[in-house]
Amino acid sequence: MSEPISYSLEAFHSTISVMLVDKVLTREEKRLIIKLASALGLNEDEPSQIYQAIKAGEKVNGGEPIDSNKAQEIYTKVFEIAIVNASLSRDEFRVLAHLRDIFQIDDEEHHRIEEELREIVREKFEDPNVIDKMLGTLRDSVSLVGDLFDVVRKKAADGAKK
Repeated sequence: MSEPISYSLEAFHSTISVMLVDKVLTREEKRLIIKLASALGLNEDEPSQIYQAIKAGEKVNGGEPIDSNKAQEIYTKVFEIAIVNASLSRDEFRVLAHLRDIFQIDDEEHHRIEEELREIVREKFEDPNVIDKMLGTLRDSVSLVGDLFDVVRKKAADGAKK
């Protein structure tokens, strides 16, 4: 296994923290939480424990190491769940941008994942209207996630300068 870029509990904690910035968990965000917890391999008690830690203002460290291959796999699974909704909310875009940041997924890798998802969409749905709508959502997502990712990257760089 290559060098870990993140750890499962820390990734879940930071992602849920991003979701709770507006103090509301939408139905779409809850779907992403379920998929993220599953993709991270969390046991059934860990999501609740992490949520309670966030509410208490406590930091969570550790978990299973996540290398770049596993990070790309997790990101792809969460991205797929997000686009199945066919109308991504700003909250979902913020989550995807955060995952891109913590998993160090650059534009090139994001585009590769997007192409993978295009193929998955084509295989799963035979109705051309559904395919067109979802692929349109995918296209729209690339620029918005990229923009949000740039904002996250800029904030991180600005914070490092202080």
